[in-house]
Amino acid sequence: MALTKTLVRATLVAALGGLLFGFDTAVIAGTTSALRQLFGLSPAALGLTVSIALWGTVAGSLLASLPADRWGRRESLQLTAVLFLLSALGCASAWNWPALVTARFIGGLGIGAASVLGPMYIAEIAPARWRGRLVGIFQFNVVAGILLAYFSNYVIGLFGLGAAEWRWKLGVAALPALAFLLALIGIPSSPRWLAKQGQLAEARQVLQLVGEEDVDRALADIEASLRSSHGPTERLFQWKYRVPVLLAVSLAMFNQLSGINAILYYLNDIFERAGFSKVSGDLQAVIVGLTNLVFTVLAMSVIDRVGRRTLLLVGSVGTAACLFGVAWIFLTGAHERMLLLFLVGYIAAFAFSQGAVIWVYLSEIFPTPVRAQGQSLGSFTHWFMNALISWTFPVMASYSGGYPFIFFGGMMVLQFFAVLLFYPETKGLTLEQMQRKLGIE
Repeated sequence: MALTKTLVRATLVAALGGLLFGFDTAVIAGTTSALRQLFGLSPAALGLTVSIALWGTVAGSLLASLPADRWGRRESLQLTAVLFLLSALGCASAWNWPALVTARFIGGLGIGAASVLGPMYIAEIAPARWRGRLVGIFQFNVVAGILLAYFSNYVIGLFGLGAAEWRWKLGVAALPALAFLLALIGIPSSPRWLAKQGQLAEARQVLQLVGEEDVDRALADIEASLRSSHGPTERLFQWKYRVPVLLAVSLAMFNQLSGINAILYYLNDIFERAGFSKVSGDLQAVIVGLTNLVFTVLAMSVIDRVGRRTLLLVGSVGTAACLFGVAWIFLTGAHERMLLLFLVGYIAAFAFSQGAVIWVYLSEIFPTPVRAQGQSLGSFTHWFMNALISWTFPVMASYSGGYPFIFFGGMMVLQFFAVLLFYPETKGLTLEQMQRKLGIE
């Protein structure tokens, strides 16, 4: 079965939310030093400045299911584009610290909603054999956005803009935000959302446009899934959904307990603590971002053959080993030149596993009647842990640079055994077949 133009276009447009997601979360790494000096921020205040966007993300991910179920996935993505645009313009023009914090919170709302809506939309339009790779494009764009943010910070830093440099670094995100808003015009609605609304003819048409091989069977499976519930939308927190709920919460927690975003957000500070200059830190951040992108592409190329579970197991081992290596450097105060090697290895292992798997897996394990709520729960857990860890990381690191990395490494050891013992494989199954595999009737 070949990919259709409609399927490719819709996937690429929805995945642009991932680009903004990655850019907006990582771009702050190039401004922390300037903001700390300009506003006289303590470690706790700096942590709040970084994490306030994440607290907005927590709210955005938790609330995203409401417009997604009421107005549709596509229309809700348009709202996230507006939030991204307002945030970028607000950061660029912030006249004081509270204004900056407010603008970053607004951006966080967009990030949280996009992390729910983008993967869910792609999963609902994609045929089963392509779903892992197509949803993986969202994660590809996340890491592409991270790399773009690091590269943008490096390039802007070369212009010698002085006190205004941080404004340019944060404000340039307005350009991709506007492009995302315009590109959303013309892509189809999710066929599963249309079926939930009783618009079966429209759902059938979209299934044909995206290249579903057996449209009648696919539509019948969707209708059967909807009939198994008490309506087009029902409560997520009930006994029959206990397995996907536990899988979503645990996967999202482990994703952040790896320390990934604490490292990405404070990457320049980590290099500075190890003795690197500002420019060399910016440049090495680009190397880390490029590694993230390359190994995400590798993971996407095998995720539908190797499977989600195998990638998680391999990544748990790799991330744990590299995190313990980083801790060793900080605790001994020696071999600083190996820091980049360990961080690159860590990013490679993460991108090849948790980074590529999380949004795919979360979009697959919930039935259609509760998929928006389930995706919101997983995303909420992810961003709540992200905000908590990012807020506290500067304080923890101020006592000892090595201890946070020992903790993160220990969590990856725990993740290995959790995945090995409890996580089911989802590759090659339709969303409705996955529902039956988890025993949800």
